[in-house]
Amino acid sequence: MRIGIDARMLGPIVGGGGLGRYVEELVRELGKLDHKHRTVLFLKRENFDFDSLALSKGDQTQSGSVEKRLADIHWYTIKEQIVMPWLIDRARLDLVHFPHWNVPLLVRTPFVVTIHDLILLEEPLSAKATTRHPAIFALKRAAQRLILKNALWRARAIIAVSNHTKSSILKFFPWVPEKKIHVIYEGLTPLVHAPKRVPEAHSSPPLSLLYVGNAYPHKNLEMLLAAFQRLRTHHPNLSLTLAGRGDVFYERLKQKTLAMGLAPHVRFVLNPTDASLSELYVAADLYVFPSRHEGFGLPPLEAMSAGVPVVSSNAGAMPEILGDAAAYFDPRNVHDMTRTIQLTLTDAHLRERLIQKGFEQIQRYSWSKMARKILDIYQRHAS
Repeated sequence: MRIGIDARMLGPIVGGGGLGRYVEELVRELGKLDHKHRTVLFLKRENFDFDSLALSKGDQTQSGSVEKRLADIHWYTIKEQIVMPWLIDRARLDLVHFPHWNVPLLVRTPFVVTIHDLILLEEPLSAKATTRHPAIFALKRAAQRLILKNALWRARAIIAVSNHTKSSILKFFPWVPEKKIHVIYEGLTPLVHAPKRVPEAHSSPPLSLLYVGNAYPHKNLEMLLAAFQRLRTHHPNLSLTLAGRGDVFYERLKQKTLAMGLAPHVRFVLNPTDASLSELYVAADLYVFPSRHEGFGLPPLEAMSAGVPVVSSNAGAMPEILGDAAAYFDPRNVHDMTRTIQLTLTDAHLRERLIQKGFEQIQRYSWSKMARKILDIYQRHAS
């Protein structure tokens, strides 16, 4: 059996945050499993040297049951629609896995698709979400909807990363058979190696907030800045660190901090490595996740694994994924966000309870368990 994986988004830096982590860990864990089929990875030049499987370099190489093929094509482009089907179909695969909804319309190889969220439909159109002319942006969004609908219609199986995502699919596309959708949770990458520092007795309340992730509009970071500005009236030594992939959205956020007079108190860490992420989590006193829509949400779980109390939006899949291990707020209400962060900053017992609950909650998530379930789907749906 020959299984292909569109791994162009492999790695948090190349693929961007959680999606890149998902592809990386899926490929890594599948490589550890004892199976007889051959895996063909389609990779960009930036991640072609991914070496967890001890693969050699070159445009097309083989090592054991894994084969790499160069597909240096960016997603959401015309080239993706034209060239990717040719690259995939000529590989003569029994099945190909697209870990995102951007399935080329013309691909003929049978496929399964992972849907992380439907933010494309949940979030209203906004000029803030693009640097393009509004007419071009509207045309692009229409094309994206067509591609998403085609992916759901033609997929042999749909993998949803949460029950919330499954519900969202059925809400917008009620014609999709429910039995076709398989909810498979993501895992958790152990990033933290240094022990969490323990504050001294009688020390002042925690004064360091952290957010990790991209800065797309639905992540709601402007609202976080507004809450942070309010919090500083009571905590003048409070700082905020924002870490994620450097792009136009983070540049806009930098300009926003300047306009609000917050620049001296907000630190930006762009394109962080796993090592630097580990350091950021260990140093943080509180992790804040203000997203308006989320299909899973890996960073809050990473924070929990580092012993950091988590304050999160109550939107999307977050209550499902974080359970009772987070303090929640309404992401559209800056007063509620401010109040919840303030309460967690000043209540030592609450912080300790969230830390202990966090250690329990992260035990639910495993990349190896995820990979085994996905491998089972491959075996059941390959031609």
